[in-house]
Amino acid sequence: MSTKNRPIQALPDQLISQIAAGEVIERPAAVVKELLENAIDAGATQITIRLEQGGIKRISVTDNGRGIPKEQLGLALQRHATSKVASLPDIENVTTLGFRGEALASIASVSQLTLTSRTADEQHAWQINNMANESGIEPASGPVGTSVDVRDLYSRTPARRKFLKSEQTEYGHCQETVRRIALSRPDVSFVLSHNNKQTAQWGVNESAQRSAQILGNDFANARLPLEQIAGDESNGLRLSGFIGLPTAARGRADSQYFYVNGRFVRDKLLTHAVRAAYQDVLYGDRYPSYVLHLNLNPALVDVNVHPSKTEVRFRDSRSVHQFVFNTINRALAQTNVEALSPASTTQAPRSGALPWISAQRQAPLGIAQKPADYGQFFAEAANAGTHHINETATTQEQHPLGYALAQLHDIYVLAQNEAGLVLVDMHAAHERILYEQMKQALESRDMPVQQLLIPITLNADPVEVGAVEENQAMLHSLGFDVSALSPETLAVRTLPAPLKHADAETVMRDILRELQEVGSSRIVTEKHHALLGTMACHSAVRAGRKLTHTEMNALLRQMEITERANQCNHGRPTWVQLAASDLDLLFQRGQ
Repeated sequence: MSTKNRPIQALPDQLISQIAAGEVIERPAAVVKELLENAIDAGATQITIRLEQGGIKRISVTDNGRGIPKEQLGLALQRHATSKVASLPDIENVTTLGFRGEALASIASVSQLTLTSRTADEQHAWQINNMANESGIEPASGPVGTSVDVRDLYSRTPARRKFLKSEQTEYGHCQETVRRIALSRPDVSFVLSHNNKQTAQWGVNESAQRSAQILGNDFANARLPLEQIAGDESNGLRLSGFIGLPTAARGRADSQYFYVNGRFVRDKLLTHAVRAAYQDVLYGDRYPSYVLHLNLNPALVDVNVHPSKTEVRFRDSRSVHQFVFNTINRALAQTNVEALSPASTTQAPRSGALPWISAQRQAPLGIAQKPADYGQFFAEAANAGTHHINETATTQEQHPLGYALAQLHDIYVLAQNEAGLVLVDMHAAHERILYEQMKQALESRDMPVQQLLIPITLNADPVEVGAVEENQAMLHSLGFDVSALSPETLAVRTLPAPLKHADAETVMRDILRELQEVGSSRIVTEKHHALLGTMACHSAVRAGRKLTHTEMNALLRQMEITERANQCNHGRPTWVQLAASDLDLLFQRGQ
């Protein structure tokens, strides 16, 4: 019969489950996810995952959870049968990872599934498979807990199997699924094997150790801990976990794990909040690493918006975005150098690895350093004084970056502190200092300007002229008075005071390029910061300039009290510490 002439009819349950499986069980990794979530919901503390042929031939998940009573085994394989919700209020206050009651039925509709389970008050386990009805439940051996054995995935829907990738690719997706859930539950042990070979094992541990085990030493040695609570118990927000330092950013977004009430999510709102917090310290298409846990009242978040449950919807999305952004932004702002001590360098990796230190900022930037003085930053640093390198330990503890020894190739400042040797990229460090000061001046609407005696004119194409006209208010707030003399000519009448010694035409060319790159769709703050970064780069001291000891020490002191002083505006490091033990190793002293 033609589909055009078919009558409306109810679909059989098997076909309904297979359609649902198309949404929920897209590949073996989805089966692993559903089974692991069931195990976690059952209170398991030990979970074993066995895979064969990337999960296509076999997926076995065994846990030591509460188990399923014999009389409920048959229901466990039926559609929309679950112990996790019983009413609409339960759906609106979901506290479990699973709740739809579709997983086992969907999996069983496209594979050969055997379910074995035992509760604590039963003398032995019971077993059922998807080829039997409730009367087909049989006695079985096994400890307290549940084991789900899934074989020949998509054998009952062979057309779908053709869309699977190679064995190794499918295994990789399964492994990543296990990693995601293991990161969220360090209180549960996991063992993963593939083709009868154990590939991973994580014992019960603390969150810090679990994230180091899974994401590796590179993340463990370059991360900041987070712990922030806002609001009351019923409507409050709590963000905890670890964020990677900007200098350890990656070329791919493959080490980003965000959890909402223990559930791994890929949420655009949360991703944007994190990205916005890193905007000052990331360069180009670099991506930060992080493991973050957001906890809030379940009634304030809807997790029932997508079959895979990786998307959520917040009741007050604006507040959540601001909370996440502010928490991460404050943590990154504290990556200065004030907490540097000999103890902090002893654990640093060798071979040029960078020991970055998180510290609370002890003093605000002084108002004596007005933005108009940026161009005179070094020349007017006489009050910093000169210091002999043999300072007392107490004085050196007060100044973590120590005191200048010399300048190397007119690019790097070499300084001695109590821990050893400090190397500073003077342009990168000065650029960060100026950028942070410019941001403060912009926020306080105190950006001074330099009036030009003779306006500077420059040729521009219609797109550049249009960009200037569209962003007049923002350019004015930054200290630029620039307008169109003609459809192809711009006139610059004032510059921000920090740029008074810079090449005005070069600066304006870069500003025009920035205006076109950031685009009108991005928020004003982001455009402001992009332009401020360009201004700071132009006004910072350049490589090749010789500095006196007084000027070098003035730079070190400013770095010690500047937020985000560990990296320049492009995410590159501004300084490195070589401990005395590192130097001893280079020269084989004591060996």
